[in-house]
Amino acid sequence: MDPLHLNTQAVHAGYTIEKEFGSVSQPIILSTTFERENGVPREHIYTRSENPNRISLETKLAILEGGADAIAFASGQAAAYAAFQAILEPGAHVLIPDDCYHGIRSLLSQVYLGWQINAEEVDMSAVSNVADAIRPETKLIWIETPTNPKLKIFDIQAIAKLGAEKGITVACDNTWATPFFQRPFELGCDLVMHSTTKYFGGHSDILGGALILKEKGTLSTRLRSIQSAGGGVPSPFDCWLLNRSLATFPLRMPVHASNAQVLAQFLHGKPAIERVYYPGLPSHPNHEVAKAQMQHGFGGMLSIEVKGGKEKAIQLAEHLQIFAHATSLGGVESLIEHRRTAEGANPRSPDNLLRISVGIEFIGDLVADFEQALGKL
Repeated sequence: MDPLHLNTQAVHAGYTIEKEFGSVSQPIILSTTFERENGVPREHIYTRSENPNRISLETKLAILEGGADAIAFASGQAAAYAAFQAILEPGAHVLIPDDCYHGIRSLLSQVYLGWQINAEEVDMSAVSNVADAIRPETKLIWIETPTNPKLKIFDIQAIAKLGAEKGITVACDNTWATPFFQRPFELGCDLVMHSTTKYFGGHSDILGGALILKEKGTLSTRLRSIQSAGGGVPSPFDCWLLNRSLATFPLRMPVHASNAQVLAQFLHGKPAIERVYYPGLPSHPNHEVAKAQMQHGFGGMLSIEVKGGKEKAIQLAEHLQIFAHATSLGGVESLIEHRRTAEGANPRSPDNLLRISVGIEFIGDLVADFEQALGKL
């Protein structure tokens, strides 16, 4: 057969019907240990090292992202931790976006404090800035596009080319875009990271992360070793839940994107809104780059800055009735968050910024909810 469509892969990749009972739905294998025959291990030994549900999940994730191997972790942060553990060394130089998930900055500055990692923040929306920041000791370029929370867009192909020329690993956090909208391996990246908690999980009830490799080799072997020895693995039940959620992933994503596009257009130019961050708007500084490297839409995330500062921003969030004022993103339900209050001890987001995860509800209801909330300011 010809290569299967993403929709088909999301349902079938990584699982064949169980033979003993003919179970069409994948069984959950909760056992932590597995029987040996005459002292010789069979396919599995111990769940920390491998589990049928996790192997199925990893197979599916690799296929969906177009990679050669996938390694699942207990959270997105655990996945990023493993990537830094495998790629960096004490005293290494790493480039990260000047606008990125605050957990990445915290991980490099706090958890890796003893390694004296030099994590340099760069505005990667201009490729020349990345080129100028590269040093002989640079080991990793960490791309996040769209960024969290200002939705900056970076030219993945150009940055990956720079990395290839210098022998530097280029990793892309593809959590917000997902392989439905953006294919980092096709643009030259070596490694893709996901917080599978978000759009892959899709229902705000699974914690997980994954690293996906463009090809198998030294790095994938090292990461697999860190996964097993470090033990930061997802439970069999979480793997099963995530596998089930992935079946509807390509059906959910177009609705997230179309809803976000309409909502961004509605909010753009509203008197109470100072600025809308969304790559699908022509006013976005790197809209043309987004059009070139994204497909089927621009994702389900947007951020806004509200006139009147923190007080007015929080008032707007609290006046909304459908949007829950909560952290995280990527679920079927719409969420809004005053980002600065969620960023811990060293917040970076503006006081008036609200991050919006647009769900799959009827867009007319979502727009009406914002209309009534804006009317109360």
